[in-house]
Amino acid sequence: MAASSSYARLHLPLARLEPSLLLPPTTNACNCHFSVSYSLSIKPLSSSIFLKPILLPRSFRSKPLKRRAPRSGAFTCLFTGIVEEMGHVERLGPSGDDDGGIEMRIAASTVLEGVQLGDSIAVNGTCLTVSHFDPGASTFTVGLSPETLRRTALGELGLGSPVNLERALQPISRMGGHIVQGHVDGTGEIASFVPEGDSLWVKVRAMPELLRYVVPKGFIAVDGTSLTVVKVYEEEGCFDFMLVAYTQQKVVIPLKKAGDKVNLEVDILGKYVEKLLGGRIDDHSAAISS
Repeated sequence: MAASSSYARLHLPLARLEPSLLLPPTTNACNCHFSVSYSLSIKPLSSSIFLKPILLPRSFRSKPLKRRAPRSGAFTCLFTGIVEEMGHVERLGPSGDDDGGIEMRIAASTVLEGVQLGDSIAVNGTCLTVSHFDPGASTFTVGLSPETLRRTALGELGLGSPVNLERALQPISRMGGHIVQGHVDGTGEIASFVPEGDSLWVKVRAMPELLRYVVPKGFIAVDGTSLTVVKVYEEEGCFDFMLVAYTQQKVVIPLKKAGDKVNLEVDILGKYVEKLLGGRIDDHSAAISS
């Protein structure tokens, strides 16, 4: 293709247009840098193709889109209820500061991989913030607020108590369980353990204000473990679920006994539905009364 001609006529079928024909034309006009753009036109009822090379200074060339760097880090306080490991309490007591706070030091391994100060780790289903960690000793420390101690069963833990641990969800993580915020709604009490084959039935007693959100085949987090409710016993104020053999080896629930407390977090979707429907019912009632 000659640089002096303004048009180049190519008698080629579209299907046989070679990429080499689209190479920029050569020019000795100057040593400036140019990019080339082509104006393509096709005559109706013809296989002729007209390519018009247009030389543009590089400053006018469209810039390639820059790829955004992927966001790293975890979503704050969002979990799946799939326990990563069981840790053990090494210390639970005053923080040593003058603020009168309570802290808990936990021995762990898996959840310490890539841990940073300020990261969220669910301890028995309670979203807590890492305030200190020691990779050499394989421990991390979290603070416990008065509200956390009132709302959860963490205050009843002792030296050596096993705890379920899960790091906050990351954008690339699989959603193996269900949406768990780590915001414990209250505590329940283990009513009974009944084995069946290599599985284990667990019945938990819950307060009426929590049991209203528990439905058969629905989700619930018990000590941070995502579980499927099998049946709800309204008259007893209980619900039950079953633990398969594998799960029994990975979570703390089977290590407890009847009468022990467990942290409960109901499915957040039920709360949203109740609020939305409650607003509509109130509006409907107001319309009828008016």
